[in-house]
Amino acid sequence: MVRRAGRVMVVLAVTLMIGAGCSSKKADSGLSSEELEHGLSEEAVGSGSLDRAKAGLSGAQETGPLTDIHFGYDSFELGDQARQTLQGHANWLRNNQQGRVEVEGHCDDRGTVEYNLALGAKRAAMAKSYLVSLGVSSDRIMTISYGEELPLCYDASESCWSRNRRAHFVVIAE
Repeated sequence: MVRRAGRVMVVLAVTLMIGAGCSSKKADSGLSSEELEHGLSEEAVGSGSLDRAKAGLSGAQETGPLTDIHFGYDSFELGDQARQTLQGHANWLRNNQQGRVEVEGHCDDRGTVEYNLALGAKRAAMAKSYLVSLGVSSDRIMTISYGEELPLCYDASESCWSRNRRAHFVVIAE
């Protein structure tokens, strides 16, 4: 357990360093570094998947008004189902003007830790970008990448890996 907690702390440190080292260049996805920014805010502390994991809960279960969206293997592209789900999220956010959301990018455990952190960041940023394109103010949406560190499922099977390739939405203010 101590080793796992230490690994999560290293992942968070690397995530924050990557975010701090970003320039204003466009990333491969066409998103700006600001859109790919990821890090914990003071408002988010105590409400995300990491806090649930620290409390001994097994992963970020799909709870709350905003459900997870899923991605294909090695992809951060939004499929039709993800776009439809995000349209519903945008409607919820329009109806809840005080709502703020943290989008967590997650991956399966294939690939390096660094690669999966970057891919998780792209997944979260893509979800945020789409919500912004639907009229949600970008200052209401924060992103963070957990890469492969907080899986929902631990089996070495496609059905498990597909559950872990997700963007998870945590409402941090209503």
